[in-house]
Amino acid sequence: MPGICWACANTAAVMPLYAEDGVFMPPNNQPAVGAAAVRQAYDAVFKAIKLDLKFTVAEVVQVAPNWAFARTTSAGTVTVNANGAKIADANQELFIFRRDSDDAWKIARYSFSPTNPPKQ
Repeated sequence: MPGICWACANTAAVMPLYAEDGVFMPPNNQPAVGAAAVRQAYDAVFKAIKLDLKFTVAEVVQVAPNWAFARTTSAGTVTVNANGAKIADANQELFIFRRDSDDAWKIARYSFSPTNPPKQ
């Protein structure tokens, strides 16, 4: 599984990990489909927040010669750039990978959901 440096807050570092037709599916948002939309979505994320998360890989399964998935969890903090507030964050993630024509595994689909209890 390719490593993602979420603390980097750098769209340029994230984009090579995605397939050209990759899809980013964050909660409470419409999916970002294709490189231009994924780039725009990450630009917005990194403008709004700084992520300091540690990912733990629960499983990686190759389901076909050119397809695999990874199930992960993450935990750490999110810093709101507008006001500096730090918030505890925890998620569960599902990455679907496709082997590219140059034999590199790329993110074809990425979706996550929070595992922190909702605020009352």
